[in-house]
Amino acid sequence: MRLEKMPAEFVKALPILQKIRDFGYEAYFVGGSVRDVLLNRQIHDVDIATSAYPSEIKQIFEHTIDIGIEHGTVLVLAQDDEYEITTFRTEDVYVDYRRPAHVNFVRQLSEDLLRRDFTINAFALANDGEIIDLYDGLSDLDRQVLRAVGKPSERFTEDALRIMRGLRFSATLNFDLATDTFEAMKAQAYLLEKISIERIFIELDKLLIASHWQKGLKALLAIEASDYLPGLSNESALLKMLSLPEDFVFTNSIQAWGYLLYQLGYLDGKFLMKQWKVSRDFSTDVTNFLKAYHIRQTSQFTQESLYLLGKSSLILVEEMVAAQDFKTDFELISALDAQLQIRHKKDIAVSAGDIMTKFGIKPGPGIGKLYHTIELEIVRGNLINRPEAIFNYVKEKSNDGNND
Repeated sequence: MRLEKMPAEFVKALPILQKIRDFGYEAYFVGGSVRDVLLNRQIHDVDIATSAYPSEIKQIFEHTIDIGIEHGTVLVLAQDDEYEITTFRTEDVYVDYRRPAHVNFVRQLSEDLLRRDFTINAFALANDGEIIDLYDGLSDLDRQVLRAVGKPSERFTEDALRIMRGLRFSATLNFDLATDTFEAMKAQAYLLEKISIERIFIELDKLLIASHWQKGLKALLAIEASDYLPGLSNESALLKMLSLPEDFVFTNSIQAWGYLLYQLGYLDGKFLMKQWKVSRDFSTDVTNFLKAYHIRQTSQFTQESLYLLGKSSLILVEEMVAAQDFKTDFELISALDAQLQIRHKKDIAVSAGDIMTKFGIKPGPGIGKLYHTIELEIVRGNLINRPEAIFNYVKEKSNDGNND
């Protein structure tokens, strides 16, 4: 098969391939970018594989960076862009179900493609547009089937993260798992416990925000992978996720993980998010979504909830309400946002220091508590955010305290 028209990203990189070929070596576009071209999907990265060894690539190109030279990868700076160029290679025994103990550089493309995970990722594209398909990946693309290269059990024992990648591809591409690939994933799902949770999070996150996330989640449950993922062993809770409309797509990762944790029964997401080793900001955003979702189940949003949890959290929750065909009130969120006098503590018209100076208050927990009360009273609309109003409020509070 030959491409009738090269995408612009490949056309721009053709001089790189040609230069390598001019020195007597083979060079091809490989990996997901070739797959995406065949599926008319947007290209994100242009990866190049070559028979030239890293040292030879460094002699061919003037500007290079060793970003993974021990694994055969050199970053070439050319054409006002950056290109990862990797030598054809084979891999020795995998020592931790993730990385090979050693890689061997080879000159044959066929040996390099054999180590790929799935047939649809095992294409090579020559500079003349010819598609090299050694493992019947074109047929799998036509049938929308995800099939491991060679023996599936070997591919997943080599690198157990490929199990999660397979689930993610199923969700992003709307592909079905080939029977032997499915069975191998199920048999070796336990190996996921050997894999870095950070890497698993990346794959699961991409699955959840994919267009066909329900297909990916069903596959995850079918191979019983959730038993080996932190906090996700509650199958009935995960099945509740599937009650959403089939065409529903999460707006972002915060909404997806927040709704997932809600179904799992969490009131605060920080404990589980810590197990997944996500950033503190992401953990906070998910927790704010959870708090907002629980408020929405029993009452309605207020200026205080909008201020403390953020407008974006409330909107994400309201989108989930809409997805479940309940009555929504996006107008209320907009109205509450318009009524806010402040959006951050720093927006208060006087500082805690101003209050301490004016009223002779000494440093300590008391001023912190007082300032927080002032903040909430302003948010609730009970206090005007002006210096005179705030000082009068403090004076009244002081008099009340003296009377007590």
